[in-house]
Amino acid sequence: MKSLWLSAVFVLLLSAAAFAQGPATAGQTVLVVPFDNQSQAPGIEWIGDSFPELLEERLNSPTLFVLPREDRIRAYDRVGIPAGLHSSRATLYRIAEQLDVDYVVLGLYRFDGRTFTTTAQLLDMRRQRLLPEMNESGPLLQLIDVQTALAWDVLHALRPEISISRQAYVAAAPALHLDAFENYIRGVTAPTAQEQIQHFREAVRLNPAYPEALLQVGKAYYRGKQYEPAVSALARVPEGHPLAREANFYLGLAAYDQEDYPRAEDAFRLVAARLPLAEVYNNLGVVNSHADRKAAAEYFQKAIAADPNDPDYHFNLAVEFYRTGDFANASHQLRETLALRSSDSAAKNLLDTITANPGASAQRPVVPASQKTPLERIRSNYDESSFRQLALNIDAVAEQRLAKTDPLTHARFHNDRGHQLFAQGFIAQAEAEFREALALNSSSPEGHAGLASVLEAENNETGARSEAEEALRLRQFPEPLLVLASLDLRDNRAEAAAENIDKALRLEPSNAAALALKRALAAKLAQEAQPLPNR
Repeated sequence: MKSLWLSAVFVLLLSAAAFAQGPATAGQTVLVVPFDNQSQAPGIEWIGDSFPELLEERLNSPTLFVLPREDRIRAYDRVGIPAGLHSSRATLYRIAEQLDVDYVVLGLYRFDGRTFTTTAQLLDMRRQRLLPEMNESGPLLQLIDVQTALAWDVLHALRPEISISRQAYVAAAPALHLDAFENYIRGVTAPTAQEQIQHFREAVRLNPAYPEALLQVGKAYYRGKQYEPAVSALARVPEGHPLAREANFYLGLAAYDQEDYPRAEDAFRLVAARLPLAEVYNNLGVVNSHADRKAAAEYFQKAIAADPNDPDYHFNLAVEFYRTGDFANASHQLRETLALRSSDSAAKNLLDTITANPGASAQRPVVPASQKTPLERIRSNYDESSFRQLALNIDAVAEQRLAKTDPLTHARFHNDRGHQLFAQGFIAQAEAEFREALALNSSSPEGHAGLASVLEAENNETGARSEAEEALRLRQFPEPLLVLASLDLRDNRAEAAAENIDKALRLEPSNAAALALKRALAAKLAQEAQPLPNR
């Protein structure tokens, strides 16, 4: 097949130094750009913009970060290119360099009236070369399955050790109506807020359990200061979904603007428990300033600890100290604010107010509520993207450090990381961690047990049983016994399942997973023992 890309890009890539390819163990960042429409069929131009959205949703994980649309648009702005303009490959290469990503997904699609076909390639920015083409096709009505299969191709190219099949990967993807997806993409690219809300609402109507559409319509309502419908939409994003963090951030903002401070605090607390962002701590401080001064100051101090170079956090802490009569600390924080932002007139005026009273000290009484003081500054920017990229960089540094340690220590790190990812529901990424652990230490019982749990979750019963038995050969402990019990329960081998559960409980009587499996077995046996209903 003729190559997708312009020969000028090949010259650019081949002129750079080549690097040896190695296994990917650390986190990676990926930029997906809109795919080129090479079809003459009308009405399918929106599909080009759908690839970045669908691939981001399917591929994002703690170890694989797909840059969101907002980051891509900011990069376009820096280069001076309209976001809707399909750029040359050389320009996309420059944008990817600015974003400092590991890979770029480039592609095109065609529709001949019967079959939809897409072709993509990964551009490896570190080794500066194009990887082999990936092709998927199918009926246009199965567009989402075709794109999900392409997501598997990308994932397999980046993580070739992952064993989940394409068919299982596509089957496990969240169900999504095509017409709802089209409305969502048209909403994402709509030029006005009114059009965005119209398309997002239609997407939710067609697909009520659509977290991405619920988040976007909630954010659109919030930006339009329609706080009640914003809260209603954002509250419907399930707490266990990865988008719940961002949804609750904006839910907190909308509730705050409604002066529903308890609900705002609950929303911000949920985000803070999962992602220690400075802006979330700041907003918790602002919300608590209406009730609990001590808690408010503690949250502002956390925000400063997370980002000491933000003047607003210092200002907010200064206001809190001022309100409680601690003028010495308030003055200190105001000077910090002005050192970071000399034009901050509110900080300067408040500092002048304090210094104009020579008797001001930390022992002065609390300032009366009737006395006019500046309001704390709430933050409306949510920057999970920067935090996640920083986390990936930290993981990369940890990987470099661990490479110098002994294999057992290195393997232990990957085992722990695998169990953490598995508990969070990132099955494919957990499998990669366990396989990396076993590559470092093939005699790791924890690695074999973790891989057994992953393979069971992927419905690979043969592989799961083999890994569990290998783990038990190395050491007797509950995790592989429970994998075997669960497999026995699937196979209606109640006696074998009960035996493995009992073994696990003898080793660890309070094991919650074993007790839950024992209850499930008892319920199954009780159900099977019920007499058949009279006909």
